[in-house]
Amino acid sequence: MSLRSKALALVEVLLRVPPLFVVDEFLKISLGLPTTSDEISALSNTTIIDSADPEAAYYDANFYNAFAYSFCIFLTCCLGKFVSSTRSIAPPIGIYPFIAFPEHLVHLIIVYLYLTSVGIVFVSYWTNVSTIKQIQGLTAIATSPHHSSSILEDVLNLNIKNLFDLDGPGVLVMQNFLIQFVLSVVFKNVHLGPRHNSLQKMLTASFMAPSFLAMLPVPPNLLRHSPVFASLVPLMLVKFVIWTSTYKIVQVIYAGYQHGRLFVSNYGLSALVETEWMRLNVPCVLRVFWVLRVAEHSILLLMDNYDGDTEEMTKVSTLLAVQSLASMAKSLLVTGCETITAVLGMTSVISFFCHYIGNFFQWILLTDEEEDKSIGTVSAILFYILALQTGLTSLNPEKRFIRLCRNFCLLFTALLHFLHNIVNPMLMSLSASHNPSTHRHVRALGVCAFLIFFPIFLLAYLWSQHSVSTWLLAVSAFSIEVIVKVTVSLAIYSLFLIDACRSSFWEQLDDYVYYIRAFGNTIEFCFGIFLFFNGAWILLFESGGAIRAVMMCIHAYFNIWCEARAGWSVFMKRRTAVNKINSLREASTDQLSHLDDVCAICYQEMHSAKITRCNHFFHGVCLRKWLYVQDRCPLCHDILYKIDSDTPEIKDDNSEMGNEENSNNQNLLLEEEPDLLLGEGVR
Repeated sequence: MSLRSKALALVEVLLRVPPLFVVDEFLKISLGLPTTSDEISALSNTTIIDSADPEAAYYDANFYNAFAYSFCIFLTCCLGKFVSSTRSIAPPIGIYPFIAFPEHLVHLIIVYLYLTSVGIVFVSYWTNVSTIKQIQGLTAIATSPHHSSSILEDVLNLNIKNLFDLDGPGVLVMQNFLIQFVLSVVFKNVHLGPRHNSLQKMLTASFMAPSFLAMLPVPPNLLRHSPVFASLVPLMLVKFVIWTSTYKIVQVIYAGYQHGRLFVSNYGLSALVETEWMRLNVPCVLRVFWVLRVAEHSILLLMDNYDGDTEEMTKVSTLLAVQSLASMAKSLLVTGCETITAVLGMTSVISFFCHYIGNFFQWILLTDEEEDKSIGTVSAILFYILALQTGLTSLNPEKRFIRLCRNFCLLFTALLHFLHNIVNPMLMSLSASHNPSTHRHVRALGVCAFLIFFPIFLLAYLWSQHSVSTWLLAVSAFSIEVIVKVTVSLAIYSLFLIDACRSSFWEQLDDYVYYIRAFGNTIEFCFGIFLFFNGAWILLFESGGAIRAVMMCIHAYFNIWCEARAGWSVFMKRRTAVNKINSLREASTDQLSHLDDVCAICYQEMHSAKITRCNHFFHGVCLRKWLYVQDRCPLCHDILYKIDSDTPEIKDDNSEMGNEENSNNQNLLLEEEPDLLLGEGVR
C-alpha cells in the first residue's frame, strides 16, 4: 500500500471516530434515565433528585468536554483539506479545494463541513450570550465612582486602568471580540453557501456585532437580544445550504439504496454486510475510538492526582509507580466498558490482540492456514456475547470490574480451545505422514505442553483464591475439557508414531483410535451437559436474560443434541459394519500363503483377512471402513453379504456406473469419516 493510500485510510478512520464520541456521551448520560441497579433503587426510594448531584455534574462536565473535543477534531479534519489544491471538486454549492479524495470520502467531508458550520453558529451564539450576561452583571453591581457607564467612554477618555482591569467589562469584550473574529474567519472558509464578497463581509460584521454593541451605551434590552440578531445571517445561510442541497442529498441516498438492493439481489445480504464492514473499516474505527477514549480518561486521572501544588507535581510519577498504577488501570478498564459503544471498542481491541496471539502460535507451529486466522473474529464475538448476557454496562463500577475479569478468564480458556484446534491437525499430519522434521514435532509438543500445564496452574490459582461459584465451575469445566482434548490428541499422535515404527500392518490401530476418540468425545459431551445445567442455574437463580436464554438454546442444540446425534450415528455405523464383517468367512493361513497378495484397499500384506461372497480377500478393518459407505465389493461391485436367503441377489450390470459409484463413494468416505480413516493414515 502506498503512502497516499495509507494517509487516505487514516483520514477516513479519523473522520468516522467523532460521531462515536457523541453517541457514547449520549449513552453515558442515558438521557437522564437510570442505568444501574443502584440508581434505580435510589430513584425508587426518593421522589426528588438533587440537581447538584456530583455524579450528574461529572457526567455534564464530561459531556461538554467530549463535545469540545469532538468539535476540535471536526475543525482540524476540515481545515486540513485546504492545505493542497490539486483538484477542484464541486459540492452541492460552491467550489472547494480538496485533496484528490475518493467520492465516498468527499461526501463524508461535506457532511463534516456542514456540521462544523452549524456548530460554529451555536458556539458563537453561546459565547455572545455569556459575554453579554457577564457585562450586564458587572454594570449592574458597579457602584464605585471609578466605573464608567460604557466602554466607549473609557476608550475616549484613555482610561487604561478600567480598560485593562481583569475583572472589568473591557477585557471581556476584547476576549469575545477575538473569539468572534476567529469564528467568523473559520465559518467563511467552511460554510457551503455562496461566497459573494458582500456576503462574506456581512458575516464578519454579524459575528462581531454584539461585541461592538457592548462597547456602546445602548439600552440593556437591545444588548441582551443582540446575540439572536447576530446569529440570524449565518443561520439563514446554513438553512439555505440544506434547502438547496436537498435534491442532491436525496439523489445520493437513493443511489446508495439502489446499489444496496442490486448487491443483495446478486450476492445476498451477508455479502453486502461484509463488504460494507470492510469498506467502512469498522474494526479499526472502533479500535481508534476506544484508544482515544481511554487516553482521555487517563489524562483526567492524571489531572485528578495533581492538585496544583508544585511539591505534589514532583511526586506524581512516584505515586503512579507505587500506589496508583493498579487503581488507574482498574479505573480505565471500568470506564472502558461503561457503554455499548465502549464495549464495541474494547471488543475490537481484544480482537486485535487475539489475532496476533493466534499469529504467534502459528509462527511457532510453522503453519499458515487461512481458517486459523479467524481466531480474532471468533474471540471478539465471544467477548461481546459475554458482555451482553452478563449485563456488563448496567453494573456498578466495582461489580463491573469483577465481571470483566471473569469474562476475560472465560475468554482466555476459550482461546486455549482455539489453539488446540490449530495444533491438533498439525499433530495428526506429522504423525500420519511420517514427517522426519524433528523441530516441527518439538514445536507442536511444546504448544501441547503449554495447553496442559497452563490450565492446571490457572485452576490451582482460582480454586485457592475464590470460593465455589457457577463462574468458577464453568472455567474449571472449560479448562479440564481442553486438557482432555490435548491428552486425546497426544494419545492418537503416539499411536500413529508407534504404527510408523512397525514393519507390519497394525490391524487394531483403528480400534484403539476409535476408543480414544470415543472417550474424549464422551467427556466433552458430559461437560456440555454440565455447562447447560450450570447456565440454567445462573438463568433461574442468579442473572436471567433473553440473551442468556438464547445462548443456552444454541448450546443445547449444537453442543448437545447435534453432538449426541452425530456420535450415535457413528456408533450405529460401526456396529452395523462389525456385524456385517463378522458374517464373512475368515481366511485361513494356507489360503493367505497360497494367495500371497496385498489388500486391495490399503496395499499392505495380509496376515489375516476376510473373504467376501465373490471370493475376494481384504483386511477386516479395511473392509469395515468400506462398509460405512456401501455394501458392494471394491473390486467387482458385487453384494458383499447376503441379507436374506429367500431374497434374490441384486447385481449391477452397468460396470461403468459401478466404477463411477465406487469412485464417488471413496471420495464420500474420505469426506464424511475422516476420523475413522486416520487409523490407516497415508501409507
